[in-house]
Amino acid sequence: MRQRGFTLIEVLVALMVFGLIATAASQVGSQYIGNFERVRDLTLASWLASNQMNEVRLQEEFPPVSENSKEVEYAGSRWRVVTTVSETDEPTMRRIEVDIQTYRGTGDPVQIQSLSGFLRDSEQTL
Repeated sequence: MRQRGFTLIEVLVALMVFGLIATAASQVGSQYIGNFERVRDLTLASWLASNQMNEVRLQEEFPPVSENSKEVEYAGSRWRVVTTVSETDEPTMRRIEVDIQTYRGTGDPVQIQSLSGFLRDSEQTL
């Protein structure tokens, strides 16, 4: 009478194939999560930069040359918004740069997004 079933070698080969499939699936899942977090951070940072740029543009007075930094709690994360107002060759224009950084872990903030624009003094005539 002949016994039916798998030999030890067949079982080991099947385990190896399943192990390779599980490893590949794990790597794909990890890449998906990493990409999702990157896209989420870029989206939130671009919203923060746009909001800050609009705040500067909506000020009643022409902004002086300066650099300001503030900490913001937004969408469950801590962000640093750095706004730099600098002179241009044209005295009635200012260059506005907004840098968005986020905190990851306990280290220094990491640069995520930058937005630059120009603002003209509406009180001055051309």
